[in-house]
Amino acid sequence: MDLVILVPMLGRAHRVEPLLESIDATCKARVLFLVTPSDTAVHKAVDRAGRERLEVAKLPRGDYARKINAGYRATTEPLLFLAACDLRFHPGWYEAATAKLTRGIGVVGTNDLGSPRVIAGLHSTHSLVVREYADRYGTIDGPGEILYEGYPHEWVDDELVGTAKHRGAWAMAVDSHVEHLHPNWHPDVPMDAMYADQRKRMRAGAPLYQVRRRRWM
Repeated sequence: MDLVILVPMLGRAHRVEPLLESIDATCKARVLFLVTPSDTAVHKAVDRAGRERLEVAKLPRGDYARKINAGYRATTEPLLFLAACDLRFHPGWYEAATAKLTRGIGVVGTNDLGSPRVIAGLHSTHSLVVREYADRYGTIDGPGEILYEGYPHEWVDDELVGTAKHRGAWAMAVDSHVEHLHPNWHPDVPMDAMYADQRKRMRAGAPLYQVRRRRWM
């Protein structure tokens, strides 16, 4: 397989099965769940599904990025998809994304069918990353990681996309549909504590992003 899908988890064990159903129906990929050691419900759900999991100790800040980086270092596939548990992969997403991998492109954005910036082709919340790009360039700080771990959670995708654009290494695949099942645009999705804290985390990370973005703007 050329593709590994990295899935950081923090609760939401009920999302494991439907996520895997959409992945298995649309592509051939290794799926690696990045799991907090104490998250026993998620451990059981992943084990029932017969899939791989890597335990990553939870930190109060930067948990998503830290788990993505741990998955990157623990795998060898040439392509990595930076996923989440609340996604639905649509048929053709992988073919549409890889079609954008022309020479020099290291990060390909997919369409989450919710964010106005994403739908307009200006941004991506979940991206396909070429391992060679991560190995050679990494974050704006240098190689060795895909996402900067200093943000509470939000803004990691803004920095990933902004850095790749600065390097001329970003492309957007608007026809690659990886739907984000977020209550902001899916009223039927139950609100939970992580969703409810989104704006608080965004406010907390915004000053840091404004400082760091000067390095690629």
